[in-house]
Amino acid sequence: MFDPIFKRFSKDIGIDLGTANTLVYVKGKGIVINEPSVVAVNQRTKQILAIGQEAQRMVGRTPAHIVATRPLVDGVISDFEVTEQMLRYFIDKVHQGTYSFLRRPRVVIGIPSGVTEVEKRAVIDAAVNAGARQAFLVEEPMAASIGARLPVQDAQGSMIVDIGGGTSEIAVLSLGGVVVSRSLRIAGDEMNENIIQYARDNFNLLVGPRSAEDIKIKVGSAYPLPEPLYTQLRGRDLLTGLPKEVTVSDTHVREALAPSIRVIVNEIKNVVEETPPEIISDIMHRGIVLAGGGALLRGLDQLVAEETQMPVSVADDPLTCVVRGCGIVVEDLENLKDVLLPTNFERIPR
Repeated sequence: MFDPIFKRFSKDIGIDLGTANTLVYVKGKGIVINEPSVVAVNQRTKQILAIGQEAQRMVGRTPAHIVATRPLVDGVISDFEVTEQMLRYFIDKVHQGTYSFLRRPRVVIGIPSGVTEVEKRAVIDAAVNAGARQAFLVEEPMAASIGARLPVQDAQGSMIVDIGGGTSEIAVLSLGGVVVSRSLRIAGDEMNENIIQYARDNFNLLVGPRSAEDIKIKVGSAYPLPEPLYTQLRGRDLLTGLPKEVTVSDTHVREALAPSIRVIVNEIKNVVEETPPEIISDIMHRGIVLAGGGALLRGLDQLVAEETQMPVSVADDPLTCVVRGCGIVVEDLENLKDVLLPTNFERIPR
């Protein structure tokens, strides 16, 4: 009965609910929010103090009773209440200037392909409790492929590798469905841990996740570079307990990242081996497409191309591929409903 009213005052949105960052696409406007998936909570009062960019600035700098945490781990919800509050914050931010009781958008959310039914239900419930009128799910590799403008609904194969913060999604797609896929809990966060462990083992240096992320962005690579890169790594000396600074090169960081990169490349090769021959010929023609923040790692496309003997390209603006895909689905929900994951919840109204 109220559906026409909600349609008039609500803006349908697509959400890339990522481990590291949450991006929001608004129908008719494009991407309007790109903020870290971080929430600062006062442990004494259980009050949420900050969400997104403001909470990110608090990481590692809070007193004992304030915890800046990520409510999603490896692409799935680890803290339901905090995730719900974070979604409500983003939905309210999109609908500023609208009466709160009329903020009832339809929401399309990208989730990892390997999640369980319980985890799917948790995402839907969190979105509905946060104010969504209806919530629909789409697998991240499918959303990333749509965002990268691959012909996923045609009778030809496409292959995408989406390396995010918590998960790496490898999928072969055809006729609007997934033919072969892998979902790995090894991605950007695991690479940061590799750098932290490498600094501890080789330099007796204790560094934090944010410092490791900065080093990865500045000099990280998966393939030898034509010219070496150097940067300063700062942390605490494990022997003296005092501050320490060392110079690291791209070779050091490449050596640190090697275990995670090797697992991802091996899984890509496994997916290629399981792909039907007809689809392999399509992929050899079009190539493998890399998306997600991990696609920006220097030389990763060269390494994957060398290992698979296939052309490899990086999608335009790989960081936003998933949310752009969710946005394309939001813009034409009726015609693209076949790419959504089947759920036992509300169906799209005719």
